Amino acid sequence: MALASLLRRLLTTPYEPDPAFDDFTAHAPSQEGPLARVALAVLDAQQSRKRFGVELAQRGVQPVWVRVENRSQEPMRLHVVGLDPHYYTALEAAGLCRFSFTKRLTAFGAVGWVFLPLLALVPLKVVTAVRANRRMDRHFRREAFHLRPIAPGGSAEGFVFTTADLGTKELHVQLVGTGTEERAGESVEFVFTAEVPGFEADHHTKDLDALAASQQPVVCDRIQFVQSVVGMPVATTNRRGTGQGDPVNLVVVGTYQGILSAFGGRWDETETISLASCWKTTRAFLLGSQYRYSPVSPLYLFGRSQDIALQRIRRSIHERLHLRLWMSPLRFRGFPVWVGQVSRDIGVRFTTKAWSLTTHRIDPDVDESRDYVVQDLLEAGRIDAAAYLGGVGKCTHDAPRHNLTGDPYFTDGRRAAILLSPRRTTPRFVLWD
Repeated sequence: MALASLLRRLLTTPYEPDPAFDDFTAHAPSQEGPLARVALAVLDAQQSRKRFGVELAQRGVQPVWVRVENRSQEPMRLHVVGLDPHYYTALEAAGLCRFSFTKRLTAFGAVGWVFLPLLALVPLKVVTAVRANRRMDRHFRREAFHLRPIAPGGSAEGFVFTTADLGTKELHVQLVGTGTEERAGESVEFVFTAEVPGFEADHHTKDLDALAASQQPVVCDRIQFVQSVVGMPVATTNRRGTGQGDPVNLVVVGTYQGILSAFGGRWDETETISLASCWKTTRAFLLGSQYRYSPVSPLYLFGRSQDIALQRIRRSIHERLHLRLWMSPLRFRGFPVWVGQVSRDIGVRFTTKAWSLTTHRIDPDVDESRDYVVQDLLEAGRIDAAAYLGGVGKCTHDAPRHNLTGDPYFTDGRRAAILLSPRRTTPRFVLWD
């Protein structure tokens, strides 16, 4: 039976998508306004495999189902680049998953070569592969969201093939009216924040609701907020609280979901520390490759490790910004106040202060990392207001302080305080001094 199954896999090319599978639409979040209503769902690896019949997640492709109802008085188009500037076309996504006899044979390793005498039947395999690939192309094109104007009162739905993300995925759905010579086109934008199943971020291990309930909230007006922020701890510590680490140079005012939404489209969450994530980190470390969701080491504030950790990685695991946030008891304008630390890794060095005997070397100009966060959120349009307040105190390049692993840093001593906006906006003020 097993031999027959193996032969069938070698000599035929089954392609069995399930276009009727639509469980993801039942709980798809929706948003609406006078001009449009939009529903959206991000498929996880299992859902996309069932709907499309191939392993899209392994190819770095994530289908996003979108349904648009046009309530305006003019045709409207979906601005797909707003969803993902690096999206895949339907045939491009299908092309990444095409069947190949050579790949399927080599996938069996040494066992596959036992069946070399069956190469005479290769033409049969080629024919079935070509037919399966054609069916795949047709299916992907049929499922795609077609970039045509949506008539007034009409609707359209389909899939946009986006770049795969884990954890929190932020999606901007922008609809643009066609307009006329006499009248400018209308436009509307909705921002969706979706949790992609199957990813265990380190902040998922934190019960932030219980933490908030255990704190005695300190409600602040503007003057009290400034005074309280200035009086916050100036640096992170180790687990025992016996040593000062990186400076606490960031304050963010907003809800937990607001933070994930504001940072989600531009920063990555970090995985919990496990055997699997440690192996992926080690492999990325040895190969100098990317690992977008690499865990970060714990630092401590208020007697606990960070509540949320985020990072932006570049060419390799050695080049990243990492940001840690802790929920404080402060409440300003009804929102929690988070204090945090951000720095930039620029390499790796030997140290006796870590069990692995290596540590990431940080850029000593920690103010640059702090200011990067401000500018990044300004670029995203998610800052309502920002200002710089007192923090760790000034130290110079010639007389730096050092973190827990001995890296030097210098700073103007201030921390950036950011009031997040729940949606894209123009900031009311950004006080640089």
